[in-house]
Amino acid sequence: MRPFRSLLVLALAGAASMAHAQQPELTATTQATGLPRTPEQRATTLELADLAFKVDPARQSLEGDATLHLRLSAPVSQLVLDLDRNYAVRQVSVDGKPARWQNPEGRMTIALDTPLPAGRQAVVRIRYAGHPHVAEKAPWNGGIVWAKAPTGEPWVATAVQGEGCDLLWPCIDHPMGKPLQVIQHITVPAPLVAASNGVETGMSEHDGWRTYNWRAKLPDTYAIALNIGPYEVLKAEYKSRYGNTIPLRFWYLKGNKAKAEGLFAEFAPMLDFFEEVIGPYPFADEKMGVVETPHLGMEHQTINAYGNDYKKAETGYDWLLQHEFAHEWFGNQLTNVDWDDFWLHEGYGTYMQPLYLQWLRGDMEYMAALMKMRTTLMLKHPIVTGHGMTEKDVSDASRGPGNDVYYKGALMLHTLRGLVGDAAFFKATRELVYGTDAPRPGNFKPRYASTNDFIELINRETGKDYGWFFDVYLRSVQLPDLLAHRNGDTLELRWKTEGDKPFPMPVQVRVGQRVVEVPMVGGSGQVALAAGESFTLDPHSKVLRALPWVVDYQRDAAERAKAAAARPAR
Repeated sequence: MRPFRSLLVLALAGAASMAHAQQPELTATTQATGLPRTPEQRATTLELADLAFKVDPARQSLEGDATLHLRLSAPVSQLVLDLDRNYAVRQVSVDGKPARWQNPEGRMTIALDTPLPAGRQAVVRIRYAGHPHVAEKAPWNGGIVWAKAPTGEPWVATAVQGEGCDLLWPCIDHPMGKPLQVIQHITVPAPLVAASNGVETGMSEHDGWRTYNWRAKLPDTYAIALNIGPYEVLKAEYKSRYGNTIPLRFWYLKGNKAKAEGLFAEFAPMLDFFEEVIGPYPFADEKMGVVETPHLGMEHQTINAYGNDYKKAETGYDWLLQHEFAHEWFGNQLTNVDWDDFWLHEGYGTYMQPLYLQWLRGDMEYMAALMKMRTTLMLKHPIVTGHGMTEKDVSDASRGPGNDVYYKGALMLHTLRGLVGDAAFFKATRELVYGTDAPRPGNFKPRYASTNDFIELINRETGKDYGWFFDVYLRSVQLPDLLAHRNGDTLELRWKTEGDKPFPMPVQVRVGQRVVEVPMVGGSGQVALAAGESFTLDPHSKVLRALPWVVDYQRDAAERAKAAAARPAR
């Protein structure tokens, strides 16, 4: 998640990050995550990333020692990894022997004395050090955040979704570059604490430095995170409906215990919801982990970043905690094959908030949350283009859909659920997430999927072809417009779509005291009206469609905001 900005007024919690005075500009390679992989990278599986980090907050520096165990599916004459040029590379070796390398643009090529055949394994070690790229405004413009806790100690966190894992460690910076296993050794000044992904395997302390050891399976590349501060931890065990026990952990800043306990109390109800509605928590053998951070938040696998300052909301739950936790299913268990499919993370992740309200308290709050989302749509770019995209291609609203991957994606899912029914919708969702519609702990692993994979699932579950639905909502910019014309005793209806795409979307119409289902075969339909009978289109708001009064509201709000900004300060 690059937390959305236009629904709520969001402010970074904690101290502001301190920009390094001589921070170099990111190259095009390190600035964007999800660039096309080279043939060598496509042939490389990262079986194990053993990563040692020594983080010095006083110098705002990082020393890294990465040992990467690679397996090759095709012959290669060189190895290719991604690593930010902020770091000075001290040593590169392949299978214990020094290797020649170059890293002019942040895409490191490592020469091989002899080509490696398919099926071969290799161990690459890279030692590097320097000043990590400082986040200008994490998590939207990411990197490392050097901050101070309210009690004065260093408070450090990383958030690199938009820029990629190469800002922290040598990786294959693409959604499909997940390592099968990651071991981290994070060394920090004592008595600071380092919380990270997976399972903690021990801590040692020598000469004023502490090393925390962590082990995780199949984390997203950008989900590998450093979280360092004067942390205390809350612990509990959750008894799952599936018979297993899930460790619950919350690392909070010293002095925040009372507020932290209130947030910690929300963990179990959220697990109840997700396990009942979607399926088993994917990382139950590691933990449900959350850590307080000096930036708003990010879905770092099993160690979700939380920086919402324990704010109370009219919904009665912490939206940020719930949204980031949703990404354990939609983002970490299920990962998009390309950033062009980012709505699978964020559309679903955002839909989980109104769905949680419906589960907690019923339809009114569910619909109210959806209506808030409806007022934010930008409608400048399609959600899905059909070609490879970087994360910034998608999240930057000047050249991509921006927040529409969140809100339009969520509203589209609401419409789809109403169209195909709960049984088909949730069965397809479970199969999308787990690869099976009957998930149980131990019978699934993290997986990849694309937009087309999801469409195929919907078609299979319903026995119908819904390609037209996704063509209009995902691959078009404008929303379908329901045109209505009263002609004597008949109400004539027609869908108008961008490019006149087919859209046989059925719609309900209230006529007097009755609600009529109109099939809209071929995109049009009719309803009989008696003289003087009133009507309401889509009375239960089942369909995402063009609403001219919302456009008027958005235009007026923008003009008023612009005028207010232009007024001189008093």
